[in-house]
Amino acid sequence: MTFQELPAAARGFERSEFVTRLVNVQAGLKAKDIDVLLLNTEPEVRYFSGFTTQFWQSPTRPWYLLIPQQGELIAVIPAIGEPLMKQTWVNDIRCWSSPDPVDDGVTLLADALQACASKSARIGMLKGTETSLRMPLNDYETLLQLTSGCEYVDATDLVQSLRQVKSAAEIEKIRTAAMAASHAFHQVPDILHTGMTERQIFQTFKHSCLNAGGDDVSYLVGAARPDGYDDIIAPPSDRTICDGDVLILDTGCVYDGYFCDFDRNFAFTRVDTKTADAYKRTHESIDAALLMIKSGITCAELCETMNQVLGSSDNMVGRMGHGLGMQLTESPSITRHDETVLRDGMVMTLEPGLAYGDGKVMVHEENLVVRDNGYELLSIRAAAEIPII
Repeated sequence: MTFQELPAAARGFERSEFVTRLVNVQAGLKAKDIDVLLLNTEPEVRYFSGFTTQFWQSPTRPWYLLIPQQGELIAVIPAIGEPLMKQTWVNDIRCWSSPDPVDDGVTLLADALQACASKSARIGMLKGTETSLRMPLNDYETLLQLTSGCEYVDATDLVQSLRQVKSAAEIEKIRTAAMAASHAFHQVPDILHTGMTERQIFQTFKHSCLNAGGDDVSYLVGAARPDGYDDIIAPPSDRTICDGDVLILDTGCVYDGYFCDFDRNFAFTRVDTKTADAYKRTHESIDAALLMIKSGITCAELCETMNQVLGSSDNMVGRMGHGLGMQLTESPSITRHDETVLRDGMVMTLEPGLAYGDGKVMVHEENLVVRDNGYELLSIRAAAEIPII
């Protein structure tokens, strides 16, 4: 398959998308006997409300979204965000002037929680793997005191299971991001060459992703080293690329708030036998996974299939892939410990890694949508042999 121009996905979502998300999460809250869900991290607030801003990059202010078991969403947010929140479908918006060193929205939040449930409510929060508490711990302890009759329970599984399965509109956004990155990777042999520094390579590749239709390249890591690399998460250096170097670029190109995440490997002028063989084995391990992937397969089964082809479970990455969407990495993880069952509409990466030679590693990655009877590739499949520039 080769790169071809595809129309970009529509931006934003229809109101019906958010209605469906609310209906689904409220059904889950009812099933788990949770009175209200408290969210305060960017992807979850954006997922249910549509509130989209880069202002989350500032750690100064907390933001809260409440989802009662019945009724409308409630946003408890700093006043600076009120105009933008009013552009979403959220009608109940409660604000305070932030930052406030005495009470930065905690009392307002406590009152809202107890008003939409009760003083003995079961309040759901994200407490599990791949979650965080985006509020000062002191404020959280104050909230517990102000709502001392409430019980705070873990709602991680509910929220993650909903976000794992993507709608058609979400998938098209990820596809657009993946096409932009695929186009940029397709151009690599024409735009990169020996004599460039790693920093120049990163800058050139980012420009290519943006020119191909990506909104941002907020994640780009990689390295170029003689006859193979040993690091896959480094920022670029000023080292000059030479004959015999092997380059990996791993990008999280973004379109309308949704990520793609896959890498490509290239050799400059020549490639040694061990590196070429490692590339071939990681490529074949993805081939094996693609033959079996469909709804009903577990992440652990996928991991075992790829390990059998690699002939080794020595994987410095720690997993063989993961979920993908509003975040660069989402649950679940493709490991031998993760028994998550794949479902139609889940967007996943396949990312086998192989240690070889004297401390070298080869990592290969593709993006796809799980379907009932197979899969749809979102990234353009890499060449079966490592490209030589």
